[in-house]
Amino acid sequence: MKKVLARIGIGNATVDTVLPSDTVRAGETVDAEVRIEGGSTEQEIGKIRFELETRYRTEEGYREVDIAQYTLAESLTIQPDERETRSVSLDIPRGTPVTLGNVDVWVETELDIELAVDPEDKDYLNVQPTPRLQAVFDALDDLGFSLHSAECEADPHGVFTASRRFVQEFEFRPTSGPFAGELDELEVVPRPGEDALELHLEVDRRGGVLSELSDLDERTVQTTVRTTDASQVRDELESLIRANA
Repeated sequence: MKKVLARIGIGNATVDTVLPSDTVRAGETVDAEVRIEGGSTEQEIGKIRFELETRYRTEEGYREVDIAQYTLAESLTIQPDERETRSVSLDIPRGTPVTLGNVDVWVETELDIELAVDPEDKDYLNVQPTPRLQAVFDALDDLGFSLHSAECEADPHGVFTASRRFVQEFEFRPTSGPFAGELDELEVVPRPGEDALELHLEVDRRGGVLSELSDLDERTVQTTVRTTDASQVRDELESLIRANA
């Protein structure tokens, strides 16, 4: 009877992934511990699976998506009330969304138990930007821009990337500095790479009713950031925005 109940999740083994900190940085590797505790009966665990996940907005609503998948292919037999610990290293891809605004990122751990409800564990992460993206944020702050919103959105036609179905978009508004009163907003879509950060910028100028209706007040430009020096990035972005304002 205990085995039957475990198959439907009652008295099943449990799993808990423990990170040294819930704060991680995109592009880094995180060492974690997976703690497994046996249930009311002996169970065979085939694999331990990990999924790094987020959600993005579509026209139909929000959809969850895997950013990365990992497998700890180490089968084990867990006895009733037995405790086992396994070590695992999780690579946080450079393109992992930064958890600002309406963006969540989490690690979901699942035990693969044949003919049973697979036990799961969900751990939310605080994802910090890459050093180059942080330099962009610092530069925009120095130029008087404040973050208004951050969202992961669908990119079904691969306008920004062909490797995934969504992008992260940051919307900034000038509250002080040289562009206050000149721009409505600045939208930033980053594409972090190993050697550079590609930025897609949409400069939304203040315009009249006709230009607003026809989108004539919006200009889209692209640039590449190769440094982590915020002052250098500031000068480059100021020149680029001014040329399209």
